[in-house]
Amino acid sequence: MGAWPGKRHWTIHDEFAIEWLLMIAPPYAQLHAFLAVARTRNFSAAARELTVSRSAVSQSIAQLEKDLGVTLVARTTRSVSLTDAGKRLVESIGPADAQIRAALSDVASKPGEVVGRVRLSAAKAAFPFVLGPVLPKFRERHPRIDVECIFDDRRVDIVGDGFDAGIRMGEYLERDMVSVRLTQPFRFIVVGAPRYLDERGTPEEPQDLLEHECLTFRSDTTGSLYAWELERGRKKFRIPVRGGVVSNDGLLLMEWAELGVGLAYVFEPLVRESLREGRLRHVLPHYYAEEPGFFLYYPSRHQRSAALQVFIESIRELIGPTGARAEAKSKAPHPSKRPLSSGT
Repeated sequence: MGAWPGKRHWTIHDEFAIEWLLMIAPPYAQLHAFLAVARTRNFSAAARELTVSRSAVSQSIAQLEKDLGVTLVARTTRSVSLTDAGKRLVESIGPADAQIRAALSDVASKPGEVVGRVRLSAAKAAFPFVLGPVLPKFRERHPRIDVECIFDDRRVDIVGDGFDAGIRMGEYLERDMVSVRLTQPFRFIVVGAPRYLDERGTPEEPQDLLEHECLTFRSDTTGSLYAWELERGRKKFRIPVRGGVVSNDGLLLMEWAELGVGLAYVFEPLVRESLREGRLRHVLPHYYAEEPGFFLYYPSRHQRSAALQVFIESIRELIGPTGARAEAKSKAPHPSKRPLSSGT
């Protein structure tokens, strides 16, 4: 048979052999196929990942369901989803499967070389500050470690959804996760384009925002419109702003603010260049909200693969003094306060 997972040189004979194994092999091969479907939510995509036919994946999962006496995957003509039993199985065996695949890849690698894959769930706003600058350099150093980045501003169960780690703002970390600080804390501020402010005037107090066109964020998680939170000293304000433009993407709202569509609530590092070059102005400069910054988080020190360990070490080194070097375990999720697409 051909190479183990992680090797790149497959032949047509290898594909037939794998397909045959999926249909007659013991439970591990069937579980491997099931986890591929759980990750991709698509039989065809899972088949491509495993380099077998769609029917082989379908038959393998059907046999697993028959052996277990439960339905694991709910199939319709338009979608594939996991049943409760399927979700419980992913949560139970997902980390172990990742370790097995990583071990097989490690065996196939050269001495001292790490081979594998790191699958990340990240907030969209993490790209310009973390993944954007880090990923090209990481791939240059470790070409045999594949990195899959899924950007999603909703709350994500990284274990249940088959991720190795997540990157989000500190207040959105999942319970009992090991966390690695990637950035320093920063502030959420209100900004507007000179064109807008010259035409509509500049707010002087937080309540003045109610009289302005505010670019409004709708949460993918709750479906509700976000009220802007500001602080000055011990005083806290929660302003239920409204406007004619609503989006679930905070980065787009920032761009529309530059075009003069309205005021936007953004985190300060994202707009420093725009403020410096005069494309945006800082509104209500004495009012802002503190944010703990971005963190990488994962389930357990004992479950992380060699590829994830290398990624963690590299990202800390490449980010440099901006991020702290400490690891900590999050005890409980913080209450949701910020717009999710601003960095959760």
